[in-house]
Amino acid sequence: MAYRPDETLLLKYLGASPTLRIIDFFLDNPLSDYSKNEVAKNLAMSRVTFFKYWKELEKSGAVKSTRQIGRATMYKLDGSGDVVKQLIKLDMALSRKTMERAVEEYQKPITVKSRLR
Repeated sequence: MAYRPDETLLLKYLGASPTLRIIDFFLDNPLSDYSKNEVAKNLAMSRVTFFKYWKELEKSGAVKSTRQIGRATMYKLDGSGDVVKQLIKLDMALSRKTMERAVEEYQKPITVKSRLR
């Protein structure tokens, strides 16, 4: 299944720049590691665009390599950096706020209009 960045709260709030789309992919898939090709394919992002922004993420330390599988290097988000920690907090806060709104909406009384005259 292709990744749908338009469905995430973080991207709705901050915008869907290529860098944020890559980070958001890892935030939504924290238990696995991925090759660069897998990330680009899941994001439906061109290779040129992906690699342009990937280099910056590697330089900043936002992503880290986890292991080698054959010739492919696998990567995860590096949650130890301050910027990534703040993005994780923001993502969780947005999720919590959305859930609170949904609960409030669910708890509103339903008004039934009578059709009898």
